[in-house]
Amino acid sequence: MNVYHTYRSLIVLIMTGMMASQVTAQDFVTDVSNNGTVAAAFLEIGVGARAEAMGGAYTAQSASADMIYWNPAGLAFLDGVAASFTHTEWLAETSFDFFSIAAPLPFFNGVVGASFTTLSVPRQIVRTVEAPEGTGEFYDARDFAVNLSLSARIIPTFSFGISGKIISQRIWSEQGSQFALDAGVFYHTPLPGLALGASISNFGADISLTGKNLNDIIDPDPANRGIENIPVEYKTDASPLPQIFRFGVSYTTSLPGRGSLVTAVDLMHPTGSTESMNMGIEYGFNDIFFLRAGYLNRFERDSVNGVTLGGGLKYTMKDRSDFVFDYAYSDWGILENVHRISVGIYL
Repeated sequence: MNVYHTYRSLIVLIMTGMMASQVTAQDFVTDVSNNGTVAAAFLEIGVGARAEAMGGAYTAQSASADMIYWNPAGLAFLDGVAASFTHTEWLAETSFDFFSIAAPLPFFNGVVGASFTTLSVPRQIVRTVEAPEGTGEFYDARDFAVNLSLSARIIPTFSFGISGKIISQRIWSEQGSQFALDAGVFYHTPLPGLALGASISNFGADISLTGKNLNDIIDPDPANRGIENIPVEYKTDASPLPQIFRFGVSYTTSLPGRGSLVTAVDLMHPTGSTESMNMGIEYGFNDIFFLRAGYLNRFERDSVNGVTLGGGLKYTMKDRSDFVFDYAYSDWGILENVHRISVGIYL
């Protein structure tokens, strides 16, 4: 059996197993999808225009600073310093940004990386029942995560990575924070071009909010004039982080005429939704120009997104450093479209 038949058979086997698991799961779970049940949902937003143009099928990629988000084990194959920045015009006029940087260590075949993720909501008018046109006050909201990652090659073809992150959510004066871990493994198989990856993200305790606007003074019994002006503090329920388990397969092959082809599939098991599959493909010409397409969240119940498209350019400078520009388009159905732009540099 040649390489192409082996790869095609592997992908068919994975897809068959995924569809079988969906049928089996229907016998045991209730008719719910878990959407909207997690805190810090911004951690579910994919980063990197290349990754998102390939449908988020990125767990089995490597040698990119964006791997801090998808699978920290993939950092271990960086040969030099790398940095990337992604700006996303996210849904409902919000803005999502991601910055990452990584550099090799002089020991343990290791790479250290750091990232900063933020989702911001523009300033809004405070309205109440008594003042529907506004009280004269304004509020905004911002979520962010700061991540520190360490990855190392155990053997030349196998790596392990782990990340620690501080997560914060704020709306007006209410705020909550938590600590979480990510971990992953990556393997270049003996079959040339075939790689496997697996990761778990956002493993940590629940988040709840506190703040001055949850404090009030009430009269618990208006009929009893001896009991009034009692200070109280409202408590918010704690919600879990959006843990995500990913398993990915990717295959890279050369094509005639200086071309290359990358195909990838990720299986997803999130706590904030149902199981799904991400699929992506990338065509590259002369390692300079790239076209990409993919499909997000195939088989996810109540999914509103799907098709992704994009492209990229790589420019090699005189000092052999690479400058990369990528763009991604995602279709979100009734929520309209999402556009991402990423820039990166590899020294």
